[in-house]
Amino acid sequence: MVVRLRSAMKLLLAYDGSRCAEAAIDDLVTAGLPDEVSCHVISVAEVWLPPSDPRESEEPDPALEALVKRQRQHAAAAVEEAVTFACHAKSRIRKMFPSWKVTAKGTYGSPAWEILSKADQLGPDLIVVGSQGQSAISRFFLGSISQKVLTVARFSVRVARGQNQVDPAPRRIVIGFDGSKGAYAAVDAVAKRSWPADTRIRIVAVTDPIMPSAIGRFVPPIVHTVNELNESEKHWVTESALLAAERLERCGLRPTVHIMPGNPKRVLIDIAESWDADCIFVGANSFGSRVERYLIGSTSAAVAARAHCSVEAVRTAPRSSSES
Repeated sequence: MVVRLRSAMKLLLAYDGSRCAEAAIDDLVTAGLPDEVSCHVISVAEVWLPPSDPRESEEPDPALEALVKRQRQHAAAAVEEAVTFACHAKSRIRKMFPSWKVTAKGTYGSPAWEILSKADQLGPDLIVVGSQGQSAISRFFLGSISQKVLTVARFSVRVARGQNQVDPAPRRIVIGFDGSKGAYAAVDAVAKRSWPADTRIRIVAVTDPIMPSAIGRFVPPIVHTVNELNESEKHWVTESALLAAERLERCGLRPTVHIMPGNPKRVLIDIAESWDADCIFVGANSFGSRVERYLIGSTSAAVAARAHCSVEAVRTAPRSSSES
């Protein structure tokens, strides 16, 4: 059985011509996206155009004029390259997904802020960025643009990492779950996608047990209280994860639930890598304190930065002014 998304989806894809950007396009095949998608590609040249009519003085400086002219020529070439990149990505996506409506734009400015501005204008269901741009150093660190978009965007963000698979294999999805609204949003995001019948899904709930202090370990009442708190949390998380699994089962999916102790930042990454997962879904504000949840939960950011596979940080759709 294949689960179908009920309505068209809006997708914003950032593309800069890098290998990671190409991998982000390849990764779309594994993202469970529907047949009806409105996809907008944006490519941003990181340049700033000088004013076309500088009026510094009545007697223009020839050297300054020449400098400005060269700068404008350089910037214009960079913008033209951005337009070429955007058109290339548009062509690739159209060939991969003939039923999609694909548009493209090349522009200039600060890449992260231009992407965020376009997102605010478009209101996408999902923003897709490569894990790194042209200046990538290592897969263990997010590029600055991807990090900015992931942290600041008001919409769900997929940090895409393409994987080379020689033999076809079932889709493998890990959902990081802690019982929060963000975690349930991640579950719902998976439930709404179009997955092949053999897709495998693991709901991974990670409990970080409370440990008594060095002195407390020798005081039986403290040890007993700590153990009770840990068991209570584990029971609550387990019940919540089973409810989340029921949501997916109603959509025709067959998830398994895994309750594990440890630090979620490490456990989710280790499980995804050992299982060779295609993607980790996690609520953008899950697994964190109230301070950490102001922009994005620390676990979400850490997983997106260090995972070997793609990561979706899922946010609930922002409310429009008419709804508030």
